Amino acid sequence: MLRRDCGGVNSYDSSSLRIQQAAGTIRSSSILQAPRVSVSTSHFHPIVQEWFEGRFQGPTEAQTQGWAAVAEGRHTLIAAPTGSGKTLAAFLTCIDRLVRQGLEGELPETTQVVYVSPLKALSNDIQKNLAGPLEEISALAARKHRHGQPCLELFPEDESPFPEIRVGVRTGDTPQSERQKMAKKPPAHPHHHAGIAGVNTVILDEIHAVADDKRGSHLSLSVERLCALSEQPVVRIGLSATQRPIEEVARLLVGSQNIDGAGKPACTIVDTGHAREIDLALQLPEQELGPIASHELWGETLDAIAGLVNEHETTLVFFVAHHGSLSREIRLDAEQKLKTGEVKVCVATASLELGIDIGDVDLVCQIGSPRSIGVLLQRVGRSGHTVGGKPKGRLFPLTRDELAECVGLARAVRRRNLDTLSIPPWPTDVLAQQIVASCAQEDWAEDDLYDLARRAYPYRDLPREKFDQVIETLSEGFATRLGRGSAYLHRDGVNAVVKGRRGAPLAAMTSGGAIPENADYDVIAEPEDTFVGTVNEDFAIESLKGDVFLLGNTAWKIRRVENGRVRVEDAHGQPPTIPFWLGEAPGRTTELSDEITELREGIDRLLPDAGSAREWVVNESGVDGESSRQLVAYIEEGKRVLGVTPSKNRVVAERFFDESGGMQLVLHAPFGARINRAWGMALRKKICRSFDFELQAVATDDGLNFSLGPTLSMPVEDVFNYLKSSNFEEVLTQAILQAPIFGTRWRWNATRSLAILRHNGGKKVPPPLQRMRSDDLLASVFPAQVACQDNAPPGDIEIPDHPLVFETLRDCLTEASDLEGCQSLLAGIESGSIEVYGRDTVQPSVFSHQILNAMPYAFLDDAPLEERRARAVSLRRALPDDARDLAQLDPEAIRLESENAWPRVRDADELHDALLTLGVLPEGEEGLSRPVMSGLPLRTWLEQLATAGRVHRVSTGSGLAAWVAAERLDLVRMAYDGVSVNPAPHVGVPVPGNAQAARTREDAILALVRGWADCIGPFTAANLSSTLALPLDDVRYALGQLENEGVVLRGSYRQGVEDEEFCDRRVLARIHRSTIDSLRSRIEPVSPSIFIRFLLDWQHVMPEARLQGESGLLAVIEKLQGFEAAASTIEDEILGNRVAEYSGVMLDRLCLGGEVVWGRFSARQNASISLGLPSSTRAAFSRFTPISLALRESIDWLVPDDLPETDGLTGAPAEVLEFLQRRGASFPSDIESATKRLPSDVEEALWTLAAAGLVTADGLEGMRQRLRGTKRPRRSQSTGRGTLHRRRGFSRWWLLEPVEPLEDCTEVVARQLLLRYGILFPELLHRDSLAVRWRDLARVLRRLEARGEIRGGRFVTGFVGEQFALPEAADALRRWRDRDPDDRLAIVSAVDPLNLAGILTPGPRVAATPGNRLAFRNGVPIAAMEGGEFVPLSNAPSSALDRAMALLSVPVSHANFRLEQESLATA
Repeated sequence: MLRRDCGGVNSYDSSSLRIQQAAGTIRSSSILQAPRVSVSTSHFHPIVQEWFEGRFQGPTEAQTQGWAAVAEGRHTLIAAPTGSGKTLAAFLTCIDRLVRQGLEGELPETTQVVYVSPLKALSNDIQKNLAGPLEEISALAARKHRHGQPCLELFPEDESPFPEIRVGVRTGDTPQSERQKMAKKPPAHPHHHAGIAGVNTVILDEIHAVADDKRGSHLSLSVERLCALSEQPVVRIGLSATQRPIEEVARLLVGSQNIDGAGKPACTIVDTGHAREIDLALQLPEQELGPIASHELWGETLDAIAGLVNEHETTLVFFVAHHGSLSREIRLDAEQKLKTGEVKVCVATASLELGIDIGDVDLVCQIGSPRSIGVLLQRVGRSGHTVGGKPKGRLFPLTRDELAECVGLARAVRRRNLDTLSIPPWPTDVLAQQIVASCAQEDWAEDDLYDLARRAYPYRDLPREKFDQVIETLSEGFATRLGRGSAYLHRDGVNAVVKGRRGAPLAAMTSGGAIPENADYDVIAEPEDTFVGTVNEDFAIESLKGDVFLLGNTAWKIRRVENGRVRVEDAHGQPPTIPFWLGEAPGRTTELSDEITELREGIDRLLPDAGSAREWVVNESGVDGESSRQLVAYIEEGKRVLGVTPSKNRVVAERFFDESGGMQLVLHAPFGARINRAWGMALRKKICRSFDFELQAVATDDGLNFSLGPTLSMPVEDVFNYLKSSNFEEVLTQAILQAPIFGTRWRWNATRSLAILRHNGGKKVPPPLQRMRSDDLLASVFPAQVACQDNAPPGDIEIPDHPLVFETLRDCLTEASDLEGCQSLLAGIESGSIEVYGRDTVQPSVFSHQILNAMPYAFLDDAPLEERRARAVSLRRALPDDARDLAQLDPEAIRLESENAWPRVRDADELHDALLTLGVLPEGEEGLSRPVMSGLPLRTWLEQLATAGRVHRVSTGSGLAAWVAAERLDLVRMAYDGVSVNPAPHVGVPVPGNAQAARTREDAILALVRGWADCIGPFTAANLSSTLALPLDDVRYALGQLENEGVVLRGSYRQGVEDEEFCDRRVLARIHRSTIDSLRSRIEPVSPSIFIRFLLDWQHVMPEARLQGESGLLAVIEKLQGFEAAASTIEDEILGNRVAEYSGVMLDRLCLGGEVVWGRFSARQNASISLGLPSSTRAAFSRFTPISLALRESIDWLVPDDLPETDGLTGAPAEVLEFLQRRGASFPSDIESATKRLPSDVEEALWTLAAAGLVTADGLEGMRQRLRGTKRPRRSQSTGRGTLHRRRGFSRWWLLEPVEPLEDCTEVVARQLLLRYGILFPELLHRDSLAVRWRDLARVLRRLEARGEIRGGRFVTGFVGEQFALPEAADALRRWRDRDPDDRLAIVSAVDPLNLAGILTPGPRVAATPGNRLAFRNGVPIAAMEGGEFVPLSNAPSSALDRAMALLSVPVSHANFRLEQESLATA
């Protein structure tokens, strides 16, 4: 038994991962339906019957019905879910027949059964599944023979009772040694058809996997050739997942000769593909889905998958990507580990090859959308892969559009919907290859060869002229100018007979196949020189020696990159990168697009009742409530902006401006990528020809995007009128010729037709050479396609009548795009059955976000990603609460670009030219006295021009005094009343002007407003009215006209300007670019070490940055307020490290003066817990108690409003708290008198309440004495007069509570953290007491960025996610980037907020415990003192470590004093 690729090596080895279907649907019709009766195994030979009944409980439905049909010699198609035993249904009858022949002594030395599989790994499993049963049946026969069973009486005692039935497998992975063994002792002879003359059965496994592309055409032709070579009728058995329509698969199986006039195939269809129950659900991250997947969202998704992996024994994880092929050994090793349970999870892509038998899989996780109902069913069907098993799958959408697709998939599975199968008609490139392979072995009459080809179902309608054209090309050469050197056939024109030329057999054997050639590099492991797998050419070229990447389950380190090879060695666990692959992405199927349309329209009908819409989604698809909520919210928000919901019955054109000043046009058309690609390419070509403007364009599954640029302006609805269904094919054809897709498909077809060889001289032709030869062939066959455009004649490109050109264009029109589908779309627009709408929007709707962020495979032009104008669109990350939150422009950029817009004047001629542009140049600050004109001899130039009669000074009845060019006098007279001219214009001298353009006063005013708008920056209508002395209403009317033309934009551009402003679009674009360029030039990402150097300076730790005096102390407290540290360290290790010559008296004065307050602010929320404890275990105030200093006015947001629960509070603390609540701030003596408590009880109660964050004192002396252990002085009798000494009460105590609490403190906290660190990102919050959820902070920070108060961007490298900065901090960070390291040491306490070791830098963290300290050198932590032990943290020079040890051995304040000495300032 043989798996063989007729007509070429690897003809059917799939380049994509195929998994059996897990669920089917009701079949559309029944053709020769097998009888639904139970058929036992009694018709099998007793040995086979006994073996089967001993191994299995009983036959499945697919086996029962399939055996009956195959046993009767009928062509049979078995369509059944994965795990239904359909493979054994095909094989067991064949095994039984071979066993019977062998036992009867009639088993010939020839191949009788040919099995073809599209998967290499599937073939390996079949070999095992066949070899095992044959061995077991042979052993059973031997036992019966020894016991003298009747069925074996034909054999003598000394002879073997069982015949030798050989199994041979051949794939692209089959080693040459095994191929030679097959040749010597065949299942089939590889070089002559005699070895397959006895074939009576052909089994086509997974036939549906190749039916819809050219592999199916190749397979169909190969089967017809096989049947023609066999000397007896061949029974065809097809194994398939359930398809729609299943009859089409049957026709492909049996060929056109076995189809009657009504289209019914002579084939028994065993369709047991009724849908199994599937456990399918969506799982969303905690974050809201957006247009793209952020790093944080990816992290949540992967964490969720990891959790599911731990809950299941074996899990498969699929994601939408391409993967390089693994070597046979590595692939089989991976499969074996899955089967034996050595690994719990396998990450699979769209092309990772896995066979049938990979063991039990409990769960399938799909990341993103597979874009196909059938693919989802096949992938989920990998789980529960047993008879009666229940598949289990989880979908993880990463974006809002993927959420819609995943809900649509769930709905399709629930409704038992399937994708419709479509078989491509008569591919001529595959035909050419098969003709060469057929003629390489024997002569063929052309008529017979034509008849043979038409027996294959895809070629049933093959026109004779196309067949003859292929024959002519193969016999005369692919290009006339290249001669007959490339011809493969010798053609006897007289007798109409063809035969192969000398090179035909080798070309067919070594370069055949239907899979497009990929530019991959072999990965070779050294020193064994073992083939590991392949990686993409682009990845290989961009890799360097020493790079580590992952392939299979192993990390490999690159030793060198050679021509076509990447030599690697085991990286021994070094962290790898993931290789990338470039290619086309699969488009969404039509049926899934229909599901999405029905979902959108169903939600749209129920809105604005979002609750009913969510309930409808849940009932229709079975998804959870959160998935339904996010989907409905997505549709609702998009409809709010557009007014309608786009669907396949309602197309919306949306237009808006981008940051470059251009316009973006988005067509919301969820028809799928193939239809949209056709529409997009044709529309791009039509716009290019109509406006002489090359567009960047994108086509995705949900719509189109065109970057219109700043010059293209038309009514948005007109886009639907540019193309007509009647001439659409001609326009699309011309568009395809100049699209990148044509060159790619040309190379694929040239390779398939053997015009370009994959192998030559025993070696594989390198991909670059293949591309060069493909380009050369194209230039010879189709010179107009590659001709210089400068020399090209106007009009359409004339297309040559050549089979390769024809096939390439057809592939582009029908495979890469959908010509017929787009023609139907345009016809629907023309008839009105498809509604169309045009919308100009201020901000892009949410439906457009993912289209604007399309991946490179969606591009319809060759502009790279970094040059895409669509990326210049600013997408709101969150809806602003106020329209004023829109971005503010840089005032300096406005000033600079406004000056640049003003005409440059360097002499009298340029001044005259400026007057032609402006129309009028008034006297005064807005005209001649503008700052940009200062210092120029304008009066002298004007006098020269006036003397020459080229300019005139005019005055008008409205009070305007201005200079006007002679050419604009008529314009001015038309715009103004009472115009007087000095000097008077020359009489009789004709002066050309633009009076013809200005026929009315409104036209004249429009011309003046247009000229001034072009030369100034943002302005208000009132400003321009005053400058030109024109009525305000007239100016507003003119600005409205310019706005309709797209010349000016309306908005708010300058800070402090309340009135509505206008700005010329080109000027505004330059201001935007200048703003962005200015921001980019101010800051580039710095390393974490430079950032720490910045922080040491920003927080005044470096000696030269320390502040002085009470004002400096107040500034430090303002920056650090809210950060809590151990009470014993606040002054000595934190404040003393930032304020020069710090003294506690300075802090006392600020506290007693009411400017500063201390307390344990963060403890309020847990105070009820600590206060409810018994007094013996209740937390007391100690040197380790964390406290913070703050400005008094900050209490309102630092201290929570709600007083914690104090019901469990008893004794002195309860009495003291009650007294303070009733009386307010009080001295300890007052509290003692009121409560009648001992001073010690009152003191301990106060400190207990302070530890709980409930009270504070005016000063810190009491806290200092408590931490030092100093007791308060007691009363003492005076020896003289008997008077009592007054005890010292230190200061008043009062409740720590807000005066005017804030409801939402998030924005205040965000501002405080920005003040503390200057630059803010999530990692800085790990030790900060003010830390709130980053998700909440980010929302506020984005709003502050939109207001222009802070900057967003990438300021520090090495950290994912968003970063924000104060403008002054960003400027300071830029200065630090340019500073050289000075090797100075900086010592900070471990409780300091700057203890960021192990957070911003690699290595361990230093515990934030009093007494621990760490040393920084050039922003890198080099050593720490922990628990009295010196701990080096880096490989700094020994001298630096010795210096650090000396400084860390003393308190921080002492170390800082020593660092201030010049002689000890450097290490």
